Amino acid sequence: MQEGLLLDAREEQAYRLLVGLSAARPSELAEVADLPQQEADEVLQRLQAKGLVAVHYSDGPVFRPLPPDVALGTTLLRRQESLEAARKTVAALSEEFRASASRRDAHHLVEVIVGANALRERLRDLQESAHQEILWFCRANPLAMQGADNTEEYGALSRGVRYRAIYERALLEQPGELDTIAEGVSWGEEARSLPTLPVRLAIVDRATAVCPLVRDDELGIGEPTAAIIGRGQLLDALLALFESHWEMATPVKLQAAEPADEIEGLDDNERFLLSLLVAGVPDKSIASQLGISRRTVQRRLDRMMALAGVDTRTGLAFQAAKRGWI
Repeated sequence: MQEGLLLDAREEQAYRLLVGLSAARPSELAEVADLPQQEADEVLQRLQAKGLVAVHYSDGPVFRPLPPDVALGTTLLRRQESLEAARKTVAALSEEFRASASRRDAHHLVEVIVGANALRERLRDLQESAHQEILWFCRANPLAMQGADNTEEYGALSRGVRYRAIYERALLEQPGELDTIAEGVSWGEEARSLPTLPVRLAIVDRATAVCPLVRDDELGIGEPTAAIIGRGQLLDALLALFESHWEMATPVKLQAAEPADEIEGLDDNERFLLSLLVAGVPDKSIASQLGISRRTVQRRLDRMMALAGVDTRTGLAFQAAKRGWI
């Protein structure tokens, strides 16, 4: 019998036939199952040993089936208990292995830096050494560097480094931040927005990540600390985290994507306003950031709705995405 099976094929066939017959002598089972007499005797003995048949004697042995859940339930329970014990053993051994491996190899994969100044300098060094791409999760209330202070971005963009940044909505509502984002976009940054982000994060050339170690609700306790993470599964997980959020995020654009878009009649300010609206920024914050009144925000939205042929903001967002306005 194949290891791990409760019944082999012969046993299962014999049991099913016996259920159909209600009771049978070995010779009757052998005839119905087209088995040699000796093999039928052996199969019935095995079924009896497993508690699946009972035997009584009337001019020889007569076998009748017993409920399988009673006979096999105990066996299944024991196997389940054995598997659970084995799973716990594997989990304990795996944890021991990971702990040992982390103690042995962690210094090659993760470096911890302490202090806002040290973090700021490391971010600047990484940007200056970037060759291909820099990815950002930009949460509200930056730890070490305000957006306006990140002048290294412009140098990297001018060298052809691709920048992709996802901004938390609350950051867009802070005074002056939209101007900084608009400046970066004008240099070539690809900006998107989400209501919230899970962590603060920077990844350079898909080879090095910077991720703070202290939760936001504990930022007031001591100096900020961050992990510098090299190539490995942890970095792969952070890259996957960024890409999944990038797909969900709303683009923040200032320029037309295609020449045909200009025919639609949207100027850069309206395109920027529209991207902020789709990102969920309130009218009041949009007006404050753009230095216009809320009435002007509404008037521009009304004009864009008329241009798109809709009468709701939801419809405007749909048409904006369909027409490539954002």
